[in-house]
Amino acid sequence: MRLYGDPILRRKARPLAHTDTLTVPGFEAQTVREVANTMLETMFEQRGVGLAAPQIGLPVRLFVAVEYEDDEEENEGQDDAPLRSRVLREYVMLNPVIKAINKKKDKSYQEGCLSIPGIYEEGVPRTRQISISYTDLEGVHRTMEAEDYLARVFQHETDHLDGKLFLDHLPAEVTDEHRRDLLKIQQASKNFLANLSAWEKEKHRHVRENL
Repeated sequence: MRLYGDPILRRKARPLAHTDTLTVPGFEAQTVREVANTMLETMFEQRGVGLAAPQIGLPVRLFVAVEYEDDEEENEGQDDAPLRSRVLREYVMLNPVIKAINKKKDKSYQEGCLSIPGIYEEGVPRTRQISISYTDLEGVHRTMEAEDYLARVFQHETDHLDGKLFLDHLPAEVTDEHRRDLLKIQQASKNFLANLSAWEKEKHRHVRENL
């Protein structure tokens, strides 16, 4: 999981095709379907409702999300029940494009982010009703409508594909209130990237020595 402070979370992701082969840093090449399945498992382990490809180190326009049979957003971060048993529907969206149906904004839900663990805030303005167009894992172009919390999830994940975080939608003083925690997350991100870089260098050295 890539954390706040990682440069990839600020990059605009590139489009992809369902037939692409992707390489998550630290892993072997995988199909888009394999990556999506891994993302869903990671999301369940972290007790989230959505996960975008940049959050696992892939700068591509792909996210996964789920609907639960109860208000999982109120229980996010708790470890007392398996989430898969409460899934109503899973979504895997490639190259999503969002259009507002009802431009009225809603600020009532609390938002968090798996890349900014432990920080939750209300007041993020999101469009209440949207239409989202995307490509599925079979390469079929689809369009669906969503409202309220699901619309918020889709907007949150699409933001990730454009290098935006939910804190960007809030006044600067809100971020300032979390400055100490954000610095800790940034340090954890820095340590992770250093370890990943060392691992990749060692892997490349091993490959060269065996050529």
